[in-house]
Amino acid sequence: MTDHPRKGGKPPSPWKTKTPARERSHDIGAEDADPARLPFVRPSGEMRLYGYNACLAAYAKRPQDLRKVYLTEARLDAFRPVLAWCARNRLGYRIVESGDLDKLTGSRHHEGVCFEMLRPPPLGLAALLETQPAAPQASLLIWLDGVGNPHNLGAVLRSAAHFGAAGVIVPMASSLDLSGAAARVAEGGAEAVPLVRVDDEPTAIAALRRAGYALAATVPRQGAALYATNLPSRIVLVFGAEGEGMGQSLLEATDLRVSIPGSGAVESLNIAASAATILGEYWRQNH
Repeated sequence: MTDHPRKGGKPPSPWKTKTPARERSHDIGAEDADPARLPFVRPSGEMRLYGYNACLAAYAKRPQDLRKVYLTEARLDAFRPVLAWCARNRLGYRIVESGDLDKLTGSRHHEGVCFEMLRPPPLGLAALLETQPAAPQASLLIWLDGVGNPHNLGAVLRSAAHFGAAGVIVPMASSLDLSGAAARVAEGGAEAVPLVRVDDEPTAIAALRRAGYALAATVPRQGAALYATNLPSRIVLVFGAEGEGMGQSLLEATDLRVSIPGSGAVESLNIAASAATILGEYWRQNH
């Protein structure tokens, strides 16, 4: 059986083998399932990306990590350079029906394309800080504490990329990781903004302070009004989960607490909207 398209008739079905349980628990079904009900399993070395912009951004940044391409006939023209690269490098690709991609990605929002790719190599906090300009030059980082929804991660990554954040920090024990659902929502932002895990909160905070960063917690109430506050140009914006908020020890370690003023008709914005609002204000003040 060949993996490239064949002339006439439907292509061979790619659904001959079951997806390993490890992969199903992390990527397959992540778009439509309740993340709180999925046990977190540390992902393996490969993943399935889907979504037009997510796949194009991944190919543009790290084509060497591509392993296989599935796409609908309607996406052929847009992905011809990718398919030519696959042919030159003896990588498989298949033209499939949209329903087949529904099964492969566990989502109806695949936008007609799915890539099997190696995961980006893990990046530690020390390595991230080495890439940043020295203090006191401006640098923006994000810390997510208690956040577990892949769609929220994707939305934050998209805003982070748009407003120039250098990285997103999560605790080592967090269930957050780059998944097909998160990358699709990020619309390419997942390739621009690395995800960094820290295994010891006090040590990470001390390293950030040595590098000249101030920590600012975003809280729904009783914080300094965002638009009346000068945000430090070298800052880590800390966001907690909706409802539970961030851990008390992390909140107490921050230098500043910021709230987004509004009409009061609702208690607060969700994390995706909060992040976009505060990142936008940081950009306004520092560019």
